[in-house]
Amino acid sequence: MAIYSMTGFARAQVRVPLGEQDQLSYTLSLKSVNHRFLDLQLRLPAGLDGLEMELRKTLKESLIRGHVELTLSLDRGAQQKAGYNRELVTAYLAAFDAARREHKLKGEPDLNAALRLPGALQAENRGDDDLAVLAGSVQKEIVPLLDQLKAMRAREGKALEAILNGTLDRLAEATEGVTALRPEIEQRYQERLTQRLQAATGTEFNQQRLLEEVAMLVERSDVSEELTRMAAHIGHFRELLKAGGEAGKKLDFLLQEMNREANTLLSKTGGVSGQGTRITELGLAMKAEIEKAREQIQNVE
Repeated sequence: MAIYSMTGFARAQVRVPLGEQDQLSYTLSLKSVNHRFLDLQLRLPAGLDGLEMELRKTLKESLIRGHVELTLSLDRGAQQKAGYNRELVTAYLAAFDAARREHKLKGEPDLNAALRLPGALQAENRGDDDLAVLAGSVQKEIVPLLDQLKAMRAREGKALEAILNGTLDRLAEATEGVTALRPEIEQRYQERLTQRLQAATGTEFNQQRLLEEVAMLVERSDVSEELTRMAAHIGHFRELLKAGGEAGKKLDFLLQEMNREANTLLSKTGGVSGQGTRITELGLAMKAEIEKAREQIQNVE
């Protein structure tokens, strides 16, 4: 199973016949972006409250996370039927006829002029029967539209997986680099501590006691546990990517743990000369890769 991105878009344009000569046209679109939870926002024409409840149920059954916008827009002709204000037009014709007879004039009323009068043209909203047909059509179209959206989210997820695997490769390489340098760093750290303690205590200090103190301090600066945990986190991260599904929150938690290990490693190895500076560079490289990964997984479902 692949991981899914929360970014996707799908749209369908549909025409529904209404009788022999009438038809209803609409556009149904789905757009999703990243969000901590499943956040649904539906934009529907008035009178479709029942349809909204059904659509929310369908979306919740198919999607896990993301800010999802569903928009149903009717074509102008589908939203309204053309009509006119009969009383106004009748009054206009009556006034025209009365003025013609009163002034003994010739001529015929101009229909175009009558329809240009303010309020002459009206629109009749679609009836309940048409809205029922619309709702039924949308419920059929939402399933293949969701499939389109999920297909795009899967493609985006595949691209994210490739980026994250590359980041993990570089993170593993830096971890292996620190592991290779660890014995030399421990030796240098021990030598430095021995020199400082001898300088502070003089020659009369018990040599065995000195070695015990040095060993204790070196142990506190040992980064083997951090390196082991970092390697384990990297392996677990790869397993989650391979397993797919709802992995975004788990991956985010793992990256927090990785960042903690990198910080501890840097604090333990700071101030060591020679190859110690190389470990610092590798530790900073780890933190940079972890931060890049955290940016990417914000869009993983």
